[in-house]
This record gives sequence, C-alpha cells and structure tokens, in this order.
Amino acid sequence: MSAPVEISWFGSLCDDDYEFLGVPNRELQSSWNHCRAIAQTADRNGFDNILLPSGYQLGIDSTAFASAIATHTEQINLLLAVRIGEMWLPQLARQLATIDQMAEGRLTINIISSDMPGQSLGSEPRYRRTVEFMHGLRSLLNGERLEIDGEFAQFDLEPPRIATVNPGCPPMYFGGFSEAAKQCAAEAANVFLTWPDTVASVGETVADMRRRADAFGRELTYGLRAHMIVRETEAEARAAADRLLSKLDVDTGEQIRNKSLDTQSAGVSRQNELRDGANDDGYAEANLWTGVGRARSGAGAAIVGDPDQVVAKLKAYQEVGVEAFILSGYTHIAECDLVAEHVLPNIEHTALRPRWN
Repeated sequence: MSAPVEISWFGSLCDDDYEFLGVPNRELQSSWNHCRAIAQTADRNGFDNILLPSGYQLGIDSTAFASAIATHTEQINLLLAVRIGEMWLPQLARQLATIDQMAEGRLTINIISSDMPGQSLGSEPRYRRTVEFMHGLRSLLNGERLEIDGEFAQFDLEPPRIATVNPGCPPMYFGGFSEAAKQCAAEAANVFLTWPDTVASVGETVADMRRRADAFGRELTYGLRAHMIVRETEAEARAAADRLLSKLDVDTGEQIRNKSLDTQSAGVSRQNELRDGANDDGYAEANLWTGVGRARSGAGAAIVGDPDQVVAKLKAYQEVGVEAFILSGYTHIAECDLVAEHVLPNIEHTALRPRWN
C-alpha cells in the first residue's frame, strides 16, 4: 500500500477566482471575506494544508492574511508564501514564529524567489540570495545563533525569543525550473514543487531532483501543483472545462498572464510548451487539460474527469514520486466541495510530518 500523501487546497489570495476565466467578478475578487471562506471550506472539508500565495499587484497580502486566518481555522495547515527579500530576515523569523503560535503549530512555508517590485536581479544571483536567506531563516527558527557573512546576508545575532510550537523550522516548500532554482531547492528546501505536466515528465523531474539533492546529502519530498475539474461523468467534466473558457477573450487572457512577475521563468516556458503541444481540445495527455493556461501565468493545466479518472491520475503521479498535491479549481469554493466529495475519500492523505530541521 502506498504511503499517505498530503492534499492541499489553494487560497486564491492573488485575484485568481473565476466562474468564467478572464471575466472579473467582484464577488470572487480576493478579499478578507472571500479568501477566509475558501480557507474555512478547505478546513471543514478535511484538506491537509492550504497554499496562501503572494503577489504584489494582485490580491491581498499573504502574511497579514495568514496571521488572521490562523485563528479562524482549526485543523488545516497554512502554507504561507514568502517572497525572499521583501522582509528583513530577523523580522521575518519573528513573524513566522508568531503566526505559527497563533495557528498552534500549523504553519508551513512556501519560499518564493522573485524579483522585488520595482527591482530586477539576474536569475543566478537571485537564487544565491534565496539560498542564503533560507539557511538564515532555518537557523533562526531552529533557535540557533545566526552567523553569516554572505553575498546578500550579513548577520551575527541570537535567535528571537519567540519560537515555533513544534521545535524547529517548519518545512520549506519551493518550486523553480531553471538550473539555479533546482540547485537552490536541492541545497535548502524540504519539499520541491512542480507544476502540472505529463506523468512521465513529472517522473523525470523527480528523478533529476533526487540526484541533485543526493549530491548535498539530502532527501526531498516532491509535490505537484495542479487545477481540478471533477464531475460525476467525464462528459460533465469536459463540459465544465469548456464552459470555463467560453467567455475568454484572447487579449484579456494574455493580459492576465503578463501581470505576474514570473512570466519569463523557465517554469512558465514549460507550461507554454505543454499547452502548445496539446491536441485540438487542449489535452496534453489523458485527463490533463491545458486550457487554464490560456488565462493564467504559472500552473496552467487541470486534471479533468470523473472521480475514478481523477483519482487514477493522482495515483499515477504518486507512483512516480509525488507525495504532496496542491490543488485548486474554479470557483474555488464550489470545486473544493466537489474534490472533497469525489476525491479525498479515495486517497489516503495526511499533513506532511515530521517537521524537518
């Protein structure tokens, strides 16, 4: 029997909730009330974790939201996206430890290596900065004195008094597809996240990252970020996918894709390749539909089908090494209920444990 996987939902803090892709709906716009409802729905439905994404022009602030939703949820872990460089490292450590206490030990961390708004840094130095900050953050949250004289981080200080509920640094999730990003993950992350792709391609990514991590004497857990469209029949699921795109204007879709700071990344390029290679209906392989990427930067494909097909697809990814899934769907509350009804009971799942130091 396969080991349990972690199944997470998506918090949609970055203005990414639609009934029809590319058609703004004020009621679905990111706000405290709407995003709180998504998180509480995922919590009530038994998801293990929820990604709280971070953007600048898009949506609401992830750290502020996490501190509030920590006291409005009961069981679900909070996967807080942190953009490295936005926050002074010692202050970031204090914030994360405080939020973890507010959540009674349910915090996990999604490390984002991105240009800061208004600034641009080359890929390789940006990931060198990320590695330094990840090592520094881990030391402080482990309760260790931080002594570092790096290219971007220079500190000699004691850790803050406040600490996480479960001793040590919460697991760090990280995604990236350039050479520099993969090396960063291999050296410093705990969970490597990949975007939707064919099962074979995901398996190749896992094998590649295992080799890279082994070179550092480390082991990683592997996760997949994907959208979901599950209905009682395959025909209904495919019709729901078609409906989602039925009002999309091509120019509007391109504008939405270009809003993100990561539009030139290697990961986005791979999503574009996947979409370009799909069949006329947008399917890159059985039950993997690339239509979402026509109006979204980042993860650009959905698992589409009836409950048996969707569960089989997730298990196929599990067989090639995926141990964590971050799922989403449109609208986020309605699809969360459908995935909870049709998928969660058929896959053994639990939050990732133990925490890594």
